[in-house]
Amino acid sequence: MPGLRGLRLPPAGFLFLLPFLLLLLPAAPAPHRTSYKPVIVVHGLFDSSYSFRHLLEYINETHPGTVVTVLDLFDGRESLRPLWEQVQGFREAVAPIMAKAPQGVHLICYSQGGLVCRALLSVMDEHNVDSFISLSSPQMGQYGDTDYLKWLFPTSMRSNLYRICYSPWGQEFSICNYWHDPHHDDLYLNASSFLALINGERDHPNATVWRKNFLRVGRLVLIGGPDDGVITPWQSSFFGFYDANETVLEMEEQLPAWPATSLSCC
Repeated sequence: MPGLRGLRLPPAGFLFLLPFLLLLLPAAPAPHRTSYKPVIVVHGLFDSSYSFRHLLEYINETHPGTVVTVLDLFDGRESLRPLWEQVQGFREAVAPIMAKAPQGVHLICYSQGGLVCRALLSVMDEHNVDSFISLSSPQMGQYGDTDYLKWLFPTSMRSNLYRICYSPWGQEFSICNYWHDPHHDDLYLNASSFLALINGERDHPNATVWRKNFLRVGRLVLIGGPDDGVITPWQSSFFGFYDANETVLEMEEQLPAWPATSLSCC
């Protein structure tokens, strides 16, 4: 969706996205029909539940009675924790919400949260997510200098950040869990403890089960655009990414990553 801004929208910036997001949810039910399905929101890097107060208010106003939960976990600097640790924490938080919603839930996941949610959908055998909305998430990884990278690693640029991220120490930072250097693909595949696994780019014994779990999703919505300003390349929001020449290959050209194959069939 060109024109939609990416990873570090200020809280007020969500306002212009709200009508669009609500269009992705089912139409208002007639009085005799069941109520809306619950909505679960997962924030992104350095964000918190407070950042989504406008979205919460808007859903309450336009879809009265909808149960909206903005998960208040791994806020601020805690969002730098390893992503598998975050996946476990968010899994424990969403499980009881899903258990109380036999008709299913909607999942809205922003930025880094989109990767957390995709991993959740892969490892949860009995999830009941109806709609998964990935809002400006680096689904195929990140390869670009940004303000937060310069703050965290002031002496490193994108060309040499692999030296940090593809080390055991570097993989303790969430950002390094999806740092994807197209010029050091072998190092990425060997060192990535998160992205290479959920993408199916590296063999592991849970690959088939994870693929099956993910395909339980009723509907996937990917949102991103060229004016993102943070995610590099911005096509990563749609499972596109650089080749070794930094030419973007679209989702259908990404091999052997499983999301391209799976998403084309659902």
